[in-house]
Order: sequence, then C-alpha cells, then structure tokens
Amino acid sequence: MTLRLPPGAVVSEKELSDHLGIGRTPIREALQRLSRERLVTILPRRGIVVSEINVKSQLRLLEVRRELERLISRSAARRASDDERKRFRRIASDFRRSARANDDVAFMRTDREFNSLQGSATRNEFAIGAMALMHGLSRRFWYLHYKQAADMPLTARLHANIALAIANQDEARAGKATDELLDVIEKFTRDSLSTDV
Repeated sequence: MTLRLPPGAVVSEKELSDHLGIGRTPIREALQRLSRERLVTILPRRGIVVSEINVKSQLRLLEVRRELERLISRSAARRASDDERKRFRRIASDFRRSARANDDVAFMRTDREFNSLQGSATRNEFAIGAMALMHGLSRRFWYLHYKQAADMPLTARLHANIALAIANQDEARAGKATDELLDVIEKFTRDSLSTDV
C-alpha cells in the first residue's frame, strides 16, 4: 500500500521470504490475501506482479465505496456505544490537529484508527468486510498521488466532520459528511490524471 513495492514490480516468494526474514508459508498466505484484494497478481511459475494503479478502476471502486461508506457512517452514528462516541470525538480532534499541522503521517495514523473504530461501531461485519477490500486499493492510490493532487488538510477536516457526526448520533449528517468527503476524493482521483506521466 505504501508503494515500497512499486506497481508493475515482479517479486517471488523466495525474494520476499529472504527480504522479510520469515518462512515461505506465511508469505504464500499473505500473497493469496493480497491477490484477493487485487493488490498483486499471481502468475503460476512466473512470479508475482504488484498490480498497476488505474484511474478508471479507482473511479469504479469509488462508486461502490461511496455507498458502503455512507452505510457505515450512518450505522456507526446509530449504533456506537457511549465509549465509542467519546473516542470519535477525540479522533475528530486528532484529524483537525493533523490538518492544522499539514501532517500526513499523523493523518494516516488517525485514519487507520478511525476506520477501525467505525468498523466496531457499525456492527455490520458484511459492510466492513467489503470495505476492507477497498481500503488497500484506495490507500495505494492515495500514496501514489497525494503529494501532487490532494489537499490533505481538507481531507482531514472532512474526516473530522464524519467522526463528529457519529459522536453526536446524527445519522443524516454522517451520511452528508461522507458524501462531502467522497466528492473530494473523487475530484482528487480525477485530478490525478493530470499528474500521471
């Protein structure tokens, strides 16, 4: 996801095992999962290819992601426990802090925590399972293009709006805030076309 293995790179189980210092069985299992998530393509007897990043595919993914994200946010606003609501408030503050500092590392750390808490608060394992398949692809796309086309402070503030709506049990606002975020993400995706070589 962080592009340490660039799109199009060809790797082998042995290379990965040697590089990471772990056995080939866990490497094989991880590669099978990455293949299911469309992050790699396994070519029998030829190696493993890190999947290319494609704007058109990313836009199709965003169509589905928008609907799922809206469902997840609204469900979390309805079902979150009091403790989870407190944590959403803190996360909203963390997102705002990362926006003010323009700190992409803090933003990504907070985003990961936000996604995990949303998953718990949603109480819908099917929505979360489907979303997990999209997070990896979305993060890879972000890592490739965010320095050229993204407005990270705006993205962080929009995430904060969702977290606060969930904390306030405001389902309608959570859905609207999610749409606002996805509008920006879709624009970022389209704008990244002009940064591609």
